[in-house]
Amino acid sequence: MTSSFAPPPPRPELPASPRHVHLTAIAGVGMASLAGLFREAGYHVTGSDAGIYPPMSTILASLGISVMEGFRAENLSPRPDLVVVGNAMSRGNPEVEAMLESGIPYCSMPEALMRFFIDARRRAVVTGTHGKTTSSALLAWVLHETGGDPGFMIGGAAKNFPYNFRVGTGPWFVTEGDEYDTAFFDKGPKFLHYAPDALLLTGVEFDHADIYRDLAHVKQAFTELLRRTAATSPVVVSADFPEAGAVIAASGRDAITFGTAADASWRVESVQDTGDATRFTVVTRDGRRLDARCPGPGAMNVANALGVLALAAAIGVPEAGALDAIARFRGVRRRQEVIGAGRGLVLIDDFAHHPTAVAGTLAALRSRYPERRLWALFEPRSNTTRRKVFQEAFATAFGAADRVTFAAVHRRDELPESERLSTPEIVRVLVAAGRRAETCEQVDDICTLVAREARAGDVIVLMSNGGFGGLAAKLLVTLELDPVP
Repeated sequence: MTSSFAPPPPRPELPASPRHVHLTAIAGVGMASLAGLFREAGYHVTGSDAGIYPPMSTILASLGISVMEGFRAENLSPRPDLVVVGNAMSRGNPEVEAMLESGIPYCSMPEALMRFFIDARRRAVVTGTHGKTTSSALLAWVLHETGGDPGFMIGGAAKNFPYNFRVGTGPWFVTEGDEYDTAFFDKGPKFLHYAPDALLLTGVEFDHADIYRDLAHVKQAFTELLRRTAATSPVVVSADFPEAGAVIAASGRDAITFGTAADASWRVESVQDTGDATRFTVVTRDGRRLDARCPGPGAMNVANALGVLALAAAIGVPEAGALDAIARFRGVRRRQEVIGAGRGLVLIDDFAHHPTAVAGTLAALRSRYPERRLWALFEPRSNTTRRKVFQEAFATAFGAADRVTFAAVHRRDELPESERLSTPEIVRVLVAAGRRAETCEQVDDICTLVAREARAGDVIVLMSNGGFGGLAAKLLVTLELDPVP
């Protein structure tokens, strides 16, 4: 399809030291974190977005950053010195068009991060299909607790820090390397902007079906990142994802591996959930055996901890200090986060929206609560989960729950039925396998259903990469649960 918009004029040169920075689509976790960095560094920061929910709305409000509702030309008055354009923005948006017409300098989020905050720092980049947010938060915590005073920008609210960003004074800056596209004027992956001095690759699978054609296309992006990473920069990669190994091979790089595989450089053994923590044994590159623990449940949290431990060792972090910090890591909000308890019930909020993440979260909760009924509430919201791409994989992943309730496919009318995820079909497969499952498209109806049929002992987990219509807060009230800070 040919665009009806004239090509944008050449991009104005970016100011060396802008005083007023405006961020469009500021409510995205990356953009909100960047806004916080600008604020901490002394810039005047404003932003705009259409719809904003916790935790980012809470963070922005606490920072005193003014957020204008909706996208309008008037949001650019008074005229900012720089506009940072979120990747959700596109031509035709009135704020974008006003920015282009007025000649205000603009850039993307990763460009701004690189130019104003990390160009002169040593960059530790955490990338991969799964575990980026938890692993980057954990790496920042390890560096912080071992005296490194890192800067960081994390795509979620890390419980060990007041905010999910920090300028820091130490040599290292930790950030997530996202494979999603950068902006309407830069369709390449965000992570190609960061030039890592150390790289942690947690795994590679197909995702972002609106951006990538297939798994080969995804692997091509990660391979390019590896090729652009300096030969002197340590690369740590999961040995438990075959496609991650294929990316390393295609890039021609050497890498330090971690995982459960027998030939992994750093290996984990003897994983045991004690109810309040997960204990495991780490076998180091030189064959030593270390006792380790992390508060989070399940193999996915152990994998995150092991990858961070391997990278920390590669960049010279003291081993004992890293293990101690990992044992005291409180996690990230909306990652297997217990948000309410009482009346024999446990309510958990989770970000899982890919079948592998769903399966990992359910397995983790099963290990933490082995004798309890596990009820999953799922909102198919991301651009991939709304599609049929993972139709069969979701049926398999949710088979680990005792009961599953599916909300409506988000913005379902934007997709033809032939391309749209069919939750009734997943329900049919689950019921045939002996699981209890249903679709319940309205959030208020889900709340009513859970209030009516939840029983003492249930572990109820919400899964969505969005706000899920405020269901978490509604269930806390309806089920009369005590909030867990």
